[in-house]
Amino acid sequence: MSFSFNSRQHFATGIFVLRWLLLVTPVAAVIGSVCAAFLWALDYVTKIRFGSPWLLYLLPLAGVAIVALYERYGKGSERGNDLLFDAILSEEQEADLVAAKTQVPRRMGLLIFVTTIATHLCGGSAGREGTAVQMGGSIASAFGGWYTLSKSDLRLLLMAGVAAGFGGVFGTPLTGAVFAMEVLAIGKISYEGIFPCLIGAIVGDYACAAWGIHHAHYQIAVPTDAANLVDFSPLMALKVVIAAMFFGFAGLLFAWLTHRLKDYFKLIPISYLRPVVGAVIIIALTLVLGTRDYLGIGTLPSDAKSITIASCFAVGGVGLLSWWWKLLFTSLTLSCGFKGGEVTPLFFIGAALGNVIAGFLGAPVDLFAGLGFISVFAAATNAPLACTLMGIELFGAHYSIYFIIACFTAYLWSGHSGIYASQLKSKSA
Repeated sequence: MSFSFNSRQHFATGIFVLRWLLLVTPVAAVIGSVCAAFLWALDYVTKIRFGSPWLLYLLPLAGVAIVALYERYGKGSERGNDLLFDAILSEEQEADLVAAKTQVPRRMGLLIFVTTIATHLCGGSAGREGTAVQMGGSIASAFGGWYTLSKSDLRLLLMAGVAAGFGGVFGTPLTGAVFAMEVLAIGKISYEGIFPCLIGAIVGDYACAAWGIHHAHYQIAVPTDAANLVDFSPLMALKVVIAAMFFGFAGLLFAWLTHRLKDYFKLIPISYLRPVVGAVIIIALTLVLGTRDYLGIGTLPSDAKSITIASCFAVGGVGLLSWWWKLLFTSLTLSCGFKGGEVTPLFFIGAALGNVIAGFLGAPVDLFAGLGFISVFAAATNAPLACTLMGIELFGAHYSIYFIIACFTAYLWSGHSGIYASQLKSKSA
């Protein structure tokens, strides 16, 4: 193969890189800063809820307020991530895929910030990914209007906003960049956005950390006699495949149950009553189970005996059905009108299920909790590559081969169902 140098082409590439560096950096810096404010507020209201258990009984009222806000000011923002993904797809696909061009309201970011905090303050089981991604997309859309970009450039900027929000809120910039490219359509990665997404995720993560925000760290023990990055065992690989089948089923179950419950709640003709009914069910389940461990985000312990994501990495740290209860509480919360993300609860579900499966298979609990952590996420979002990278960023590269096996097996086993309706439309179009 002969070597060729095209000065015009390489000059154009340099201009492209410099241009997107200048365009994305201020956008991602703002997004990362907003993510820092959101994470601080989330921890703050969670601690308030721990100290004021009676706030749970205000959950129905919070739901009514959330529905009222979106009906009065939302302008379609209640569709959340699906609205954002449709907006990105509408800049790329023809009208047969997206019936009408979708706009991202600038108010989406503020609405999702306020309503997610309200959900967590009163005990709704939700996460933070959806909030960060929607804030990122909303801020990127606002900058796109100020920049007066073309349709194709606006699409890339929206993708960079998604990457910045994800990278900032989880502290995983490589995952954030790939997630923004992989999550839009099942089986397709939008590589044209790789540089804007990478810059967005890195700057978003850096800006969030610059405000003093620290992310939770979960560790998987590495053998002290490990000679290299990959200590492959066929028996362990078989156990990982078996576990990943269950992880894929859990992701499928979460997506199916959430979509089905949304349909059931829509049968209630008065929209304000939907979150009231959902909140009453959540309160009743909490009282019946006699624990509040399945409320909120699941990262902070209310006491030494609390079940959290961190406790899933220890032997005996969860109950046999902890994964199921978190799945049910989260599906109920998100399907009846409350706001927040799905990903952190998916981490909880996967880590808790991995803890249980490890006991049955005689496998390391911390390793299988970590595998469940990323694999249920992969199954529910159809983003196995991003989730594999997340495993490496969060837990290190020693078990990379098992991360790959688990994420892609779970992805296949889920049947390509997912929590994002826009993915399914893209697949069928």
